[in-house]
Amino acid sequence: MLLRSLVAAALMLLVVSTSSAENKRRHVRVTASRPTCTTSCSTKSAGHAVLTALPAHKAESDIVDTAVGAGSFKTLVAAVKAAGLVETLKGKGPFTVFAPTDEAFAKLPKGTVEDLLKPENKDKLVAVLTYHVVAGKVMAADVVKLKSAKTVQGQEVTIAVANGGVSVDNAKVVKTDIGCSNGVIHVIDSVILPKATPAKPDVVDTAVSAGKFNTLVAAVKAAGLVETLKGKGPFTVFAPTDEAFAKLPAGTVESLLKPENKDKLVAVLTYHVVPGSLKAGDVVAAKELKTVNGKAAKISTTGGAKIDNAGIVATDIECANGIIHVIDSVILP
Repeated sequence: MLLRSLVAAALMLLVVSTSSAENKRRHVRVTASRPTCTTSCSTKSAGHAVLTALPAHKAESDIVDTAVGAGSFKTLVAAVKAAGLVETLKGKGPFTVFAPTDEAFAKLPKGTVEDLLKPENKDKLVAVLTYHVVAGKVMAADVVKLKSAKTVQGQEVTIAVANGGVSVDNAKVVKTDIGCSNGVIHVIDSVILPKATPAKPDVVDTAVSAGKFNTLVAAVKAAGLVETLKGKGPFTVFAPTDEAFAKLPAGTVESLLKPENKDKLVAVLTYHVVPGSLKAGDVVAAKELKTVNGKAAKISTTGGAKIDNAGIVATDIECANGIIHVIDSVILP
């Protein structure tokens, strides 16, 4: 009986010892197989490391390089280069570009692209391209909330959402949210063009349409200066109103308008014209201004801006070939 008890005890000790050894071996294997965290780890509790994988991201390309890499914007890229806008669109931005595909440019009338790419049409090309660019990074989800967006060119594009699609002016947006390092590209199926702005009238036509320079216009015609003042210029004209001419002694205007007094009339009128386009700030900053007549007119600001003895009553009427300032008296050389 005693012998059986001793044998049973010995067997139990052997089992316990074997189990303990196996547990140690398992612990060693688990510990040895646990990876060392060398990338990015965060410890939630002692002895438990969590590996946070950092996926390898290829750095986004800028707008220009993205367009080049896409392969479907060859005409757009050529236009950007011809317009000298590469460095701008590779800059910090951010920009939102509504990018017409090669097929979009192909829809333009024959010869349009070739004409735009000519060096002499660079300004027009810049206007067209910058009309496709909006400042800031405007994702598709934000675009659809807008009715219009101001472009870098200065004008606004019209944005419409209809039948599950989005259009910018007359172009359909066919692909969106192409992320770039300095903005985003949305692809459009047509080239959009800025609205034509009416040309400003020249100095003569501005005076005619104003309705208060009838005597001045008649004098300019009598002096044979219409073509000169409709020329390239630029000119700064100090324009006397009809009331200003009416202040002259009786018969003065009628005498000046006679053919035999043309040289005298030319001298009086050209004394009201200064070469260049001078705004009000430039005028009052001067003490005198040399006129087309050859003589200098004095500028003063005491009691209001004046040129010689005439008060300047309206300023900065911009014209295609210069600027008009209205005066309340005729000035004489």
